[in-house]
Amino acid sequence: MTIEIITPTDYYGPIMDLVTKRRGVFKQQEYPAPHRVQLDFEIPLSEIIIDFFDLLKSRTKGYASLDYQFLEYRADELQKLEILVNGEPVDALAAIVHERDAYHKGQRLITKLKELIPRQLFDVAIQAAAGGRVISRANVKATRKDVLAKCYGGDISRKKKLLEKQKKGKKRLKMIGNVEIPQDAFMAVLRLDEE
Repeated sequence: MTIEIITPTDYYGPIMDLVTKRRGVFKQQEYPAPHRVQLDFEIPLSEIIIDFFDLLKSRTKGYASLDYQFLEYRADELQKLEILVNGEPVDALAAIVHERDAYHKGQRLITKLKELIPRQLFDVAIQAAAGGRVISRANVKATRKDVLAKCYGGDISRKKKLLEKQKKGKKRLKMIGNVEIPQDAFMAVLRLDEE
């Protein structure tokens, strides 16, 4: 895509920062009027399709205008970023990302999902995989019932037996347990760049 941004000269820096973070390539600039600048860039469509215009308006306090045109199709180094919850891929959370951004986006997404997925009765492993290998991983810790609450003093072997029984139960539950992913997690994929 070729984009043309017309803005007051005060916002030159924030616009350059925004576009270069989105893999934009600077082409030229003109000054059509005093205190106004026209900036021309080439930028991938995938980088402007979700929230680029909103970020442009917020960085320029609403003064920038954006005009865009399709340029051509180009090959690029892209990868599929998959999210695995308990070893199972979640297709709704998968995304196509640039090769150099895969690690950072995977890391941020895993951190966000760890906050959003509620604790289960067993440990939940969340993984980001790109290019056929796991690039990031986090665990949502299991909730724990206090099985020793009824044991007052007494024999330590009884306490060990109860803890061992709980451990075996959690292991069995993990093998058959399904994890419900909340709706907020799906929206987190789209809002990653805002943070």
